[in-house]
Amino acid sequence: MSISRKTRTPASTPSQPRAAGRRQRRAAETRMRLFRCALALIAEHGLLNVTIEDITEAADVGKGTFFNYFETKDHVLGVMGEIQLGKLREAAEQVPGSKQSIRATLRRIALCLVEEPGQSAALARALISAFLGSVSVREIMKRNMLEGRKTVGEIVRVGQQRGEINPRLNREKVAMQFLQAVMGTVLLWSLHEKPSLATWIDGSFQHFWRAIAASGEEQEL
Repeated sequence: MSISRKTRTPASTPSQPRAAGRRQRRAAETRMRLFRCALALIAEHGLLNVTIEDITEAADVGKGTFFNYFETKDHVLGVMGEIQLGKLREAAEQVPGSKQSIRATLRRIALCLVEEPGQSAALARALISAFLGSVSVREIMKRNMLEGRKTVGEIVRVGQQRGEINPRLNREKVAMQFLQAVMGTVLLWSLHEKPSLATWIDGSFQHFWRAIAASGEEQEL
């Protein structure tokens, strides 16, 4: 008598996606931990005085692990662009269903974008140096900036539809001016250090908003 047998999926198969997901999460967490530790060390000691060994020791990982994620010390700071882009995307996703004004939204974004560099002027200078000094890091930042400009442009488009932003303005140019205002302010603040970067950003944003606001939307923040 023949006995029919059902084909069974190996018991390990269902666990494979979960295991892969755990590995990916652990890898992402390790990468971010290296970035955060590097940021803290550079803020305290300056970029030139921090070594890869310092970073891996603070992150409690082996030196070999570092090179699984980054080519050089400068590439660690390239993560900043990813974080900033994530903040922009999150803000843009919330805009359609939000009752918050576009002015308040853009101001909040500007303040969020300077949270990390605002930790210290030394850190801001290190970030700027890394972005300018490494061709590969610069290319990463250029790609993130392009995506960021498109994202801000969508927020500007909503502002124009709501009557908050001058509809005659090119939204991509407005988006670029917004990013220029933020980055330029970080650069100038890093040279002077006081008052706080948040205070500098508030001042820059008020001037930026007056330049793009629709009639009747130019009141003080």
